Amino acid sequence: MKLVFATNNPNKLSEIQSLVPDGIEILSLKEINCNEELPETNPTLKGNALQKAKYVFDNYGFNCFADDTGLEVDAINGEPGVYSARYAGEDCKAEDNMKKVLQKLKGKTNRTSKFRTVIALIIDGKETLFEGECKGSITRNKSGVEGFGYDPIFTPNGCNLTFAEMNKDEKGAISHRSKAVKELVAFLYR
Repeated sequence: MKLVFATNNPNKLSEIQSLVPDGIEILSLKEINCNEELPETNPTLKGNALQKAKYVFDNYGFNCFADDTGLEVDAINGEPGVYSARYAGEDCKAEDNMKKVLQKLKGKTNRTSKFRTVIALIIDGKETLFEGECKGSITRNKSGVEGFGYDPIFTPNGCNLTFAEMNKDEKGAISHRSKAVKELVAFLYR
């Protein structure tokens, strides 16, 4: 089975490829000659995931899936949420986003948060959604060099390591994205 993963994020692509069984071949956007930025104008994770998947299906004709992920921090009203990738501005880097979160949490004791991932799958025009969530807390300082995005400042509940201090397998066993991908794989093999 071949599916296009509608993302331009090489870190997400690598993470997803490591989470699916060998029977599912994941194609990148480059492999189908889709070189444009995918639209992400919806105010919800679900809406953005569907928007990206529909764009690839409608314009390229491939069965595909897309995800949208957000970090939701309780003490700052669920921010950055759907704006996680560009929290510090349109052309910001992960470093800028982390700094903004840590700055907004300065002096706050409540550091509870969660990562949420929504995956939208389109096969032969039929849409199916999957969700994964990982609860945790925001650290006071960055720690670790693995992973990407907010991983250096997020510690999952029940762990004493940030996602960035875990190897790919350790993170893959508990992450929001892996939970959504497990649902996706179970659906594909039902």
